[in-house]
Amino acid sequence: MGEKREDEEGRKRDGLKVVRRRGEGGEGFGRRPRRRRVLAEESSSAIQRLFEVCRAVFRGPGTVPTPENVDELQLILDELKLEDFGLSTDLLFFKDGRALKGNPTIIYTNVYNCNNFSMCIFFLPPAAIIPLHNHPGMTVFSKLLLGSMHVKSYDWIETSDSNKRPPSAKFKLAKLVVDSDFTASCKTSILYPTTGGNIHTFRAITSCVLLDILGPPYSKKDDRDCAYYKDHPYFHVADGNSESGGGDGCIGWLEEIDFPEYLKMEGIEYLGPQIVED
Repeated sequence: MGEKREDEEGRKRDGLKVVRRRGEGGEGFGRRPRRRRVLAEESSSAIQRLFEVCRAVFRGPGTVPTPENVDELQLILDELKLEDFGLSTDLLFFKDGRALKGNPTIIYTNVYNCNNFSMCIFFLPPAAIIPLHNHPGMTVFSKLLLGSMHVKSYDWIETSDSNKRPPSAKFKLAKLVVDSDFTASCKTSILYPTTGGNIHTFRAITSCVLLDILGPPYSKKDDRDCAYYKDHPYFHVADGNSESGGGDGCIGWLEEIDFPEYLKMEGIEYLGPQIVED
């Protein structure tokens, strides 16, 4: 009695419930009615500004943003919050404390996509893993909006050392770049086509929300398909001894594998602040 009626769109899956409330149109994910007008105005402004800067920064395939453009986009991303996308920690997804077996389903929603760049949000339950994968020819900005996750990344390296010949064509030598935990609101991470950790993996420690901006986006027809890898024990360049730690001197083999069977991903409609294209 006296409860507000809701129009539910999408599905409840692994604790994530996407709700469109009556009177809100398509402006957000399950926001509180009393804050609707303030959030709509502020969120729309933040996301619109992000879009406009991305449009100026990403010039298309074969290009890499200038250092000045990178700094400008990073500053905007560093200030972004959940609320800017109409999200709230009141979502059931963030409160689900169940112990999940295996690799739980990862939810994603596409905020924007064009030939020059894409914006996507990932919702990772605790223990969820996005396997080691590459970003051919891409510059990628990753902003952790909520939670803690472990990130491990590599860059390809070339060597003429006959002792470092690959075991087979599916193996390639790579250098470990990052092997650390990150917690929101940490700085935005950036990777480039050949540096910065172009091949990376995420493992959620807590419930996480991750914004990824890719320029240019994946495209099979343009030879920018996503490949997956398995890393094998690496060694330290100085003495060749097997080690378990990370660092600039650690290298190892990355083996290209088929699409991981354990990876479960499900897309939902984006209902956050809408982007206006001039």
